[in-house]
Amino acid sequence: MLSSQADLLLTTARLTIAPLSDHDVDAFTGYRQDPDVARYQSWGIDYSRADAERLVDDQRDRHVPSPGNWLQLAVRETSSGGLLGDLALHRLDDQPDTFEVGITLARSSQGQGVASEALIALLDFLFDHEHAHRVVAFCDSRNNPVARLLARAGFRQESRQVDADWFKGEWTTLDGHALLASERDRAHR
Repeated sequence: MLSSQADLLLTTARLTIAPLSDHDVDAFTGYRQDPDVARYQSWGIDYSRADAERLVDDQRDRHVPSPGNWLQLAVRETSSGGLLGDLALHRLDDQPDTFEVGITLARSSQGQGVASEALIALLDFLFDHEHAHRVVAFCDSRNNPVARLLARAGFRQESRQVDADWFKGEWTTLDGHALLASERDRAHR
């Protein structure tokens, strides 16, 4: 499906997942400025078009990231090409075959199964084509929708760091989730 020289491109029944591009900047900026979307994310509602342009410009290598690097993947509705949200993909540099993922959806795209479909497509790719050993994800303990999403995708919660993260002016509790290749293989049998 992919060669090491090809842009990362994933498709599902209704989604196309590929690196963010210049034509995504306005929609990407729009949902990142939404207070409900930004609440548990690392950016604030002051996220600007210039911030989005820098992010796209900084990831001109549109392949699976090298160790220590991130890639933001657009989640688009295939039929319209509209940007619904994005997936974050990070290859850890201190552990082989280990990736971190995150997902953000525009509020108008939430509650429709888009996040599950996109995340599962990315996990399938990571385990089947990149031979991932382990995929991790982290979320604020108050972010129940993301915790439920991760559980649906097969992740197990493996840590809780109580009041360990000074985040947006308050101490927050961070939950760590993980999925091993062996766990995924057992679940698919």
